[in-house]
Amino acid sequence: MSIDCRTESVGNFRQILQIDAHTLHTDISVASGGDGSAPDPHDYFDASLAGCKALTAALYAKSHKIALDRVHVQIERDSSAERQGTYVLKVKIGFEGALTDAERQKLHDIVTRCPVHKLMTTTTIDIQTAPLDPLPDAVTP
Repeated sequence: MSIDCRTESVGNFRQILQIDAHTLHTDISVASGGDGSAPDPHDYFDASLAGCKALTAALYAKSHKIALDRVHVQIERDSSAERQGTYVLKVKIGFEGALTDAERQKLHDIVTRCPVHKLMTTTTIDIQTAPLDPLPDAVTP
């Protein structure tokens, strides 16, 4: 899988993200000099956790024939100490459906082990940055 990101237009911060057949955008806030026209990269980071937890619950419920109708996840970010190495994501999760207390508890337990949660908390990530050569659709001055 490959993700392509490129500046949408010269002089703006807004980026176009291409992930397989999906097109997303990212920008920075007006306060930071952008247009605030799309989620910023931190929003996507946080959203990946919310989506993973919801999908993990849905997959588990389906495979175990649990009557889960909907999952609702809220993420609250505290990035005030990010530069000191602490990034806090407070997760609240709710389940809708004809669920027993035991099933609700099991779903709560399962979502703490979703792949993105594990990736964010227990994995060493090695990011290797290199020049993209040649640049696709590069404009020569």
